[in-house]
Amino acid sequence: MKIGRKIILSVLVLLFTAPLAFCQSEVLKVVVNHLAYYKQRKELRFLTNAKKSIDSIMKITMDQRLDTNNLEKKVYIALINSAILYVDSTNKTGQPENLFRKTIEQVDILDGRSRIFKYQPEMDFAKQCLANVYIRKGFAYLTKLDYANALEMYKKAYRFAPNFKPLNKYMAFTNQRMNNPAAAAKSYDILSKTDSLSTDYIEAAANVYKTIGDTTKAIELIKKGRKAMPNDKALLLIEANIYANRKDYRSLEPLLPQLLDNNINNPDIVFVAANCYDKLKQYDKAESLYLRAIDLNGSAYESVFNLGLLYLKKSAANNSTNKDKNLTFAQQWLEKANEMSPNDVKCLEVLKMLYGQTGNNDQITIIDNKLKQITNQ
Repeated sequence: MKIGRKIILSVLVLLFTAPLAFCQSEVLKVVVNHLAYYKQRKELRFLTNAKKSIDSIMKITMDQRLDTNNLEKKVYIALINSAILYVDSTNKTGQPENLFRKTIEQVDILDGRSRIFKYQPEMDFAKQCLANVYIRKGFAYLTKLDYANALEMYKKAYRFAPNFKPLNKYMAFTNQRMNNPAAAAKSYDILSKTDSLSTDYIEAAANVYKTIGDTTKAIELIKKGRKAMPNDKALLLIEANIYANRKDYRSLEPLLPQLLDNNINNPDIVFVAANCYDKLKQYDKAESLYLRAIDLNGSAYESVFNLGLLYLKKSAANNSTNKDKNLTFAQQWLEKANEMSPNDVKCLEVLKMLYGQTGNNDQITIIDNKLKQITNQ
């Protein structure tokens, strides 16, 4: 699935960017310096040095029971550990296996402290790092096609970073792959309220809405996307396909000029345009496009049959000045359609009606016998 693959390969947005106003207390001065060096040079050793320093400080203060700034220190432990977990994805620093679990537990405990609001930037930073670890785990499961565990990881990441919009995209895609279109639609509903819409996202979301039968919502989303990206060929085609499938030819008609400009050599799209004009009784436009579709793909039965039917309708029009000519063309194309699909009952019945108008009783008898053979099979 092309769109799905694009979503899987979406670059993991780095949340390790929140600006931190590191505290300047004397006790944590060395820790803060290591963190500042990391921000400048992005070298893992500065994070490990920060961890060694904060662990050493905590050991001293805990031993002496003189921890007047315990909350601040625990916040920095959570911050440093979560940063290491995020940055050191292959555990080069040799951290214990339970560090991730313990850091999550510590962040949850700190969240319940009454004075934690004083350290909101630091806590946000730690949560963003933990969310990225979960997202990375989700992507790992996704590459193994383990959608259930991938979805679980994304849900856990969402708890720490609910405002990270791509998470809704990841959850929507994973629910799609798990055949949970209703759940996928909920995530897409959240995304649809944002201004940052991409073609890939809109196409994926529209497919989900169509799956659950909500083509109205699909159209609304596509229109929003086309308003922002009026020249996007993919969105135009998606909208046109929805109207064509719904047989909403009045809505499809305004899209046809641009659609044909983009796809003039595509026989399927040319046929859709021809059929639309045909249904709207714009027979001259339909005739031209049916002929174009046949020229592009002479083996397309529907184009040949519809063209024969078109000439038959033109011959029956009240203002027809070329009745005989149109009947001749109708017979020519309908007989060609019959050669292409000899057992098509609809074509045989239309030919029988045409031969009735021209008085060709021999052909009517042949068709009657053919229809009896087909219906008795």
